[in-house]
Amino acid sequence: MRKLERVFKALGDRNRLRILKMLEVKPMCVCEITEILGIAQSSASRHLGLLRDAGLVVDEKDGLWVNYSISGSTDDVVATILTGLRRWGNEDPRIREDRDKAARADRERICARVRSV
Repeated sequence: MRKLERVFKALGDRNRLRILKMLEVKPMCVCEITEILGIAQSSASRHLGLLRDAGLVVDEKDGLWVNYSISGSTDDVVATILTGLRRWGNEDPRIREDRDKAARADRERICARVRSV
């Protein structure tokens, strides 16, 4: 039951849903997610932590970055939710905009600007 609670808690926030839909496009780092959502890095990290704890995303260190991507979990609950999520929400204009921005996001430029601030 705890697993189910974590998954539904993770899905209960619009920004977390937006993050999941962006990660369907490509793996992303916190700086990219922060830029697209227009939220603080600490908020993005908190959202990603909840998604990771629910088993919906995974993180992987890649040099300077930690890449977040959709989980390949075989857990029934997580796999079912992620399969459905790929079909759900795509008609939402904000989701379409986020996904377009994610596809065009230039990590080097975004992260360099964040580090210089």
